[in-house]
Amino acid sequence: MPAPNLTSADYLRAFQALMPRGRVWPKDPDAEQTAVFTGITKVYAGNTARANQLLVDAFPGTTYELLPEWESTLGLPDPCAGASPTVQQRRAQVVARLSATGGQSVAYFVQLAANLGYTITITQFAPFRFGSTFGQPLNGVAWAYAWQVNAPSFSVKYFRFGASGFGEPFAAWNNNVLQCELQKYAPAHTQLIFKYS
Repeated sequence: MPAPNLTSADYLRAFQALMPRGRVWPKDPDAEQTAVFTGITKVYAGNTARANQLLVDAFPGTTYELLPEWESTLGLPDPCAGASPTVQQRRAQVVARLSATGGQSVAYFVQLAANLGYTITITQFAPFRFGSTFGQPLNGVAWAYAWQVNAPSFSVKYFRFGASGFGEPFAAWNNNVLQCELQKYAPAHTQLIFKYS
């Protein structure tokens, strides 16, 4: 159900409907009481608009005005996003931090990257052992703890009306947030490698 979008005119009609009847209570558009009620109903309409915006800002994926509060709760912004991240990047980082429950599976890290707005695949390595197939790389034992993130060289984030802020570029591309966040959540005993196509 959509939020009620009541205007000043809607409140004016409601106020006038609640007034007593009689000559002392005129409902004409040019009456003095109508002018007073019009001034009061603008406040009610403004409060309704603010309450509707609060419903949007209550969710981190759509927040705009409360984005700084979400970020301060999660220890953001951090150096991962660079000097001036876009609103979309900031929102994606908030959502990723909130949904990062921890994990060590390939699916977990693919989903973490998707929450940040990146499409990746992961390659796992294994050491060469007796009985390995012909043509398999001669990896040493240390390769058992290495894994590789495969991503496009440039993950482009385009300006979107309703999601981006005023003054942001029409396109931004980098993988800094992806690298920084994945390194933060990578298991401590592993070696993370990034390969960009």
